[in-house]
Amino acid sequence: MAKTKVMVIDEQPFFRAGVRQALLKEHDFDILEGDPNTDILATIDTSFPDIVLLGSDLASQSGLELGARIARNFPNTRVVIMSPNPNDQTLFDAIRSSAVACLAKNSTSEELIGIVRRASSGEYPINESLMNRPLVARQVLHEFQTMAQLGTNIVTPLTQRETQILTYVAEGNTNKQIASVLNISEQTIKNHVSAILRKLNANDRAHAVVLAIRRGLIQLGGNK
Repeated sequence: MAKTKVMVIDEQPFFRAGVRQALLKEHDFDILEGDPNTDILATIDTSFPDIVLLGSDLASQSGLELGARIARNFPNTRVVIMSPNPNDQTLFDAIRSSAVACLAKNSTSEELIGIVRRASSGEYPINESLMNRPLVARQVLHEFQTMAQLGTNIVTPLTQRETQILTYVAEGNTNKQIASVLNISEQTIKNHVSAILRKLNANDRAHAVVLAIRRGLIQLGGNK
């Protein structure tokens, strides 16, 4: 079985070593380290990590901006932001950077491993964080209205099924989980998600969720 490549990017060697030690408990992880003061995009381009664990509190540059660059240049690499203070503003900025999760740096090994596993399986744990932080949800709705890059129009309206599936996506479900709930094939779910991305002109699933919330197309918890 192929191992999941996890790259830890932070300026502090001690922190990188600590995360490495925590993840080495799992034999299906291949742990890499990256120094953000080097050409980190070139390093990623060479090693192709599945998951990047990125410290947000970098002294030399914005960790969240670096995360956005990684997500933009390497769409198959999933970025998890690790913050010493994951407050509402940090969570909002992490969502804007296309991170799939935002985790406190003082999280337990079990929490870290759980987030890495969920991210590697295609989940978006950050959506759950959004549901649990109503102030952030309102900030997303308000501030994304003024962002030109999200100001595109929907060419074709979503179907009832597409709206249902996107709501499940917003709740953090994988394609496999949605297929099981709706009793249809996983490939059908993938086809619907692809159609949703085209209709919303979205870069990825998280972007589609933000656009749909902003336009009032879905509501969090709408499938409950």
